[in-house]
Amino acid sequence: MPVIDVLDSTMYYEETGSGVPFVFLHGNPSSSYLWRKVLPRVGERARLLAPDLIGMGRSGKPDVPYRFADHARYLDAWFERLGLEDVVLVGHDWGGSLAFDWAARHPGRVRGVAFFEAIVRGVSWSELGEGPRSRSEAIRGPEGESLVLDRNFLVETAYTGGVLTPLSPAEMEPYLAPYPTRESRRPLLEWARSLPLDGEPADVAERIGRYGEWLAGSDDVPKLLITFDGSGTLLVTPEVARWCRANIAALEVEHGGPAGHHAPEDQPEAIGAAITAWVARHGLAKHS
Repeated sequence: MPVIDVLDSTMYYEETGSGVPFVFLHGNPSSSYLWRKVLPRVGERARLLAPDLIGMGRSGKPDVPYRFADHARYLDAWFERLGLEDVVLVGHDWGGSLAFDWAARHPGRVRGVAFFEAIVRGVSWSELGEGPRSRSEAIRGPEGESLVLDRNFLVETAYTGGVLTPLSPAEMEPYLAPYPTRESRRPLLEWARSLPLDGEPADVAERIGRYGEWLAGSDDVPKLLITFDGSGTLLVTPEVARWCRANIAALEVEHGGPAGHHAPEDQPEAIGAAITAWVARHGLAKHS
């Protein structure tokens, strides 16, 4: 699979098919491996691409802070290197945020956006349940470096507790392999500390506010939200799904059944089917 030079580093990506480009963006602490069961279930003929974000998966690990802006900068350069135009974006978790951010800054290059368990707006501490609140407090506090950097805590808990069916050691290995050292895990810690809670960190809150304006005003761009049942849904709770219906233009909502936060591990068939049907309804895979 391809690895290309991007800025001062390299980015790895999966690619299959040909036609209209569909870009699948993963979140934290993930990689393009997240999409391995979804891509074969996207039934429309298209060019399916799934990059590893910078510092993650098999992409390079340059000496950068790994703030949201860093990820966006490298991702922008990856889009430019591949000359991607007229794109359908699919995002999970921070990959959803990066998809919204890219779309808001390149509105003429986006055909549609599908997303699930993504960050659609800022959150307040008071909205967090007891479990997510205590976890966020630990990761943002002095204990966070020990948890995330000295152990592979984020990856290990994501695919045991963040899914309905824990992954086997063999399935876990590609998720764990990119992070053998303390330094290699810094991107994971930075992402985990980046969710804006009551407006902090301010730089990420500002970008979310900007793409929120695009989500609200882009009536010409079809959007798909896939929702899931269960306590494992961290970011798109029923309340957030109602907010999305009221505040996101041209939005359709499909239910994907029971799943944890890392839903492609639990419901790849439902995700693939929902995307395929939505693409067909809007003719998104047809060249204009």
